[in-house]
Amino acid sequence: MAGEGEKKPILEMVQADGADEGCVTFVLHDEDHTLGNSLRYMIMKNEDVEFCGYTITHPSESKINFRIQTRGGVPAAEILRRGLNELTDVCEHVLDTFQARVNEFKERQEQPME
Repeated sequence: MAGEGEKKPILEMVQADGADEGCVTFVLHDEDHTLGNSLRYMIMKNEDVEFCGYTITHPSESKINFRIQTRGGVPAAEILRRGLNELTDVCEHVLDTFQARVNEFKERQEQPME
């Protein structure tokens, strides 16, 4: 347990003894279904992924166990990194598109009616 001065880790890797790098469970603290389901979707689109899923340990705990199993010796940590980057790109695209439409709407509202 983290003391008062220590920061709790955001991400932990849990690997069974003797398991390869392609089969890892990641524990993401302070996260829920919002990240879990979105990230699972992005990672499952990768052809190197054999299995990807997540569980929430208990409703009163804000952490998820995120499991990735890969094919062909690809490290699960690399797949997680790629998935997070792709999800970030999608979120930025949605935000940019939304902001552009808001700006268009505001411009139409400022124009005098004919």
